[in-house]
Amino acid sequence: MREFWSSLASLMGVLAFCQSLLSAIFPPELRFAIVKAFSSFSNYFSTNCYFDITEIDGVNTNELYNAVQLYLSNSASISGGRLSITRALNSSATTFGLAKNDTLVDNFNGMTIHWEHIVTQRQSQTFSLSWRAVPDEKRGFVLRVKKNHKPLVLNSYLDHIMDRSTQIRRRNQDRFLYTNSRGGSLDSRGNPWEAVAFKHPSTFETLAMDPAKKSMILDDLREFADGKLFYQKTGRAWKRGYLLYGPPGTGKSSMIAAMANYLGYDVYDLELSEVNRNSELRKLLMKTTEKSIIVIEDIDCSINLTNRKKGGRACGNCDLSPPPSRHSDTRGGLNEEGGNPITLSGLLNFTDGLWSCCGSERIFIFTTNHIDKLDPALLRSGRMDMHIFMSYCSLPALMILLKNYLGLKEEEIEETMMREFEDLIEKAKMTPADVGEVLIRNRRDKGKAVTELLKELQTRAEKAREKGISTGEKNPTEIMVEEEQEKRALEIPKVGNGETVENCDDGEDEGKKF
Repeated sequence: MREFWSSLASLMGVLAFCQSLLSAIFPPELRFAIVKAFSSFSNYFSTNCYFDITEIDGVNTNELYNAVQLYLSNSASISGGRLSITRALNSSATTFGLAKNDTLVDNFNGMTIHWEHIVTQRQSQTFSLSWRAVPDEKRGFVLRVKKNHKPLVLNSYLDHIMDRSTQIRRRNQDRFLYTNSRGGSLDSRGNPWEAVAFKHPSTFETLAMDPAKKSMILDDLREFADGKLFYQKTGRAWKRGYLLYGPPGTGKSSMIAAMANYLGYDVYDLELSEVNRNSELRKLLMKTTEKSIIVIEDIDCSINLTNRKKGGRACGNCDLSPPPSRHSDTRGGLNEEGGNPITLSGLLNFTDGLWSCCGSERIFIFTTNHIDKLDPALLRSGRMDMHIFMSYCSLPALMILLKNYLGLKEEEIEETMMREFEDLIEKAKMTPADVGEVLIRNRRDKGKAVTELLKELQTRAEKAREKGISTGEKNPTEIMVEEEQEKRALEIPKVGNGETVENCDDGEDEGKKF
């Protein structure tokens, strides 16, 4: 054993001597040149190229590293192997990622990309001028791709990663519901909006409405969210307007929540009665963030807007009416100090004026139970691009409610009962809220819940028949809306000497209706 250790020591001595001899014969500069030449020779005959994406670029965090980590989390969550699990601050979502020194294959436009997560220990402490703590581990991603795909990686793939990571980050973060402070007062940070966490559970899967109409709305939202290049190309502001109208209880608020959850947007619930003047309205708009939904609920009864009237001087886009009295008692009409009220012109500029373009990717939503009370200037395209009628409960919507509340599928319901539902649902004129109230009262007993719902449908259908509403007639709200729109389409606003107001909207150019 002693001879073994003696021989090993002699061998180590010989190796040390050879190393010192080679260092003397081949200086570091020559060794570096040889290694570089060998590397260049190997790369010349290699079919792959490599990209290193390190976590820290000098003393700054590499944002691309974080984007890659988020992007690969989607692919890693469905792949095998070892995964790392993380949860970000202020987020209720769990994200997956590549573990140390693990690999993953991604595909993009017919191109195969190999990713490897390299994690090594730092050999020495790095001095940071910004006094930021440097992690003990050195982390980075190595991207390997064919040489002929190199331009595609630099021009398209990296941009795709950044866009997808932004969407994932937005989806994983908790959303907020904002409301404006009374009188435009500011919080400690100078923000006129007060926020709470947005936890509404409504989704398009649970929304009780016609599937065809639901599919149209989803397609429109998807095209809007992916339409950045289209809006830039056409020179349009990246925003869209929706008008939700129909009887109370038809799911207008649930529709807004479903939109917010689908897109991952924050919601700004604007209370017009708390705004004193047009200038405050603009300031509120400037303080909203991108990727947000701005909602004005029950716009027909929020405030008294300056409207066009026969024989008056008011027009849809111009505030030509005389100012209200100092002691006016109209809601939102005049503030306590006698300042300028919110006008129809101010609200129109809020939705499609220059100030509405100070941010991108915004959705404006107005809701009303009485569309006939709205000025046509609020309804035209460019302000309200889509008019969505939230109708009474239909048979497909009823099936969704039975599944949501009772867990019943259509095939589990008896054929005779389905025929009764089909015969009564259009006659009863029940809203989804009415149906939901019956089901939630009897949710512990499925059979009793269905029986009670049938009784309620029969009762309401009988009342409707007694009032002379037959199944062939249109919804009374729809009839009233159509008559009002036809009447307003014939009216041409005039001012003073009888000349037509060119800048006013006559309501004929209306948004798309569903």
